[in-house]
Amino acid sequence: MNIQVARSRDLVEWEYLGEALPQRPSWAQTTQMLWAPHVVEHGGVYVMAYSAAPDDPPFPAPPDDPALCLAVAVSDSPAGPFSDVGAPLHCGPTTSDIDPCVFRDPAGGGWYCYWGSGGDIVVQELAADLGAFAPGSRPRLLLRGWSAEPQLPFEHGIEGPFVVERDGWYHLWYSGDRTWTYPPNYATMVARSRTPDGPFERRPDGTAQFVLRDNDRWRGPGHNSVVRDDAGDDWVVYHAIDSRRPWLFEGQVRRVMLIDRISYVDGWPVVGDGTPSVGERAGPVVT
Repeated sequence: MNIQVARSRDLVEWEYLGEALPQRPSWAQTTQMLWAPHVVEHGGVYVMAYSAAPDDPPFPAPPDDPALCLAVAVSDSPAGPFSDVGAPLHCGPTTSDIDPCVFRDPAGGGWYCYWGSGGDIVVQELAADLGAFAPGSRPRLLLRGWSAEPQLPFEHGIEGPFVVERDGWYHLWYSGDRTWTYPPNYATMVARSRTPDGPFERRPDGTAQFVLRDNDRWRGPGHNSVVRDDAGDDWVVYHAIDSRRPWLFEGQVRRVMLIDRISYVDGWPVVGDGTPSVGERAGPVVT
């Protein structure tokens, strides 16, 4: 599989559809490193932003840390098949451009791409067709991870940005640290701004920016998206490792998809007790 796709009518029962990207990009034929897709509808076309390892990286990368570029593919259907546009969207000098999130500003109408860049979070405005960046635009640093001094807990490399607007606040969700080992050291955090391109602020108490952390059942919750149901409630969709069955196969952790309802307290998103829910809960309202 290159990129997998599933669909649901209620965000609870899911149907696995299989392959979303049958053909690898022409510039990334030798890799199986294709991940973190994000699909949006734009002008009747479905645009998928994702990351891929190029055959010929424009910058040298360590042998144990392959270069990754941002990519764009399009389809007439959200289920695919998607076809790459033929060239990377962005290959930066950090050699690690991952986890793109495409967001339309409901206030100004502009489109933005947020991504993890060498362990930090950056944003850049997109062109009208979403296939390239806006002319004259440049990546703007929003949150420091690896480059922060001092580094914050769970922010030794941050990734997986996702932006959602609620009541005039732009909430930038992100995750950080180590998710590929067991036990992991990974958590979900949030910062906010009054504008889509920042500046973004973390909560002033220094630690309460954590929205999801470990509990005994679910380890390393993170890399989320947010969806709004028909009752107007927001839900966080994310992955975590089941402590009862942590391994997919030897050396590879098993991460499964979870969903929890978000509430807002003093303009900040809150999920339950700050850890993944365990046991049966009411699901999203879908009409």
